[in-house]
Amino acid sequence: MATDPRDALNRLIAAFEHHFDIAQAGDRVDARTMEAAEDLLRDAFFTYDDQLFTRYGVELPFDLVEDDDLEDEELDEDADDVQDVDEEDLDDPDIDDTEIDDIEAD
Repeated sequence: MATDPRDALNRLIAAFEHHFDIAQAGDRVDARTMEAAEDLLRDAFFTYDDQLFTRYGVELPFDLVEDDDLEDEELDEDADDVQDVDEEDLDDPDIDDTEIDDIEAD
């Protein structure tokens, strides 16, 4: 997608203004309209970001993470927080259920 960075910036500004207008309308706008404005803004942002880097080698001073990336990071964090419980421990009559719950809660 060959786009001039200035054109991409103008589209980004227009997408911000459109998103603002939709947000300002509040309850008079349905969720699909708001979602479409968010998608337009997201696409315009990433296009501008890409064109700025492609043309000038400049990165924006902040990172935005796609929702999919966030979900992956959250899953990774959740997996790191889970402590393994040996199946032998579950069958051990000397360990009561509260100890197992404590192990799983950690």
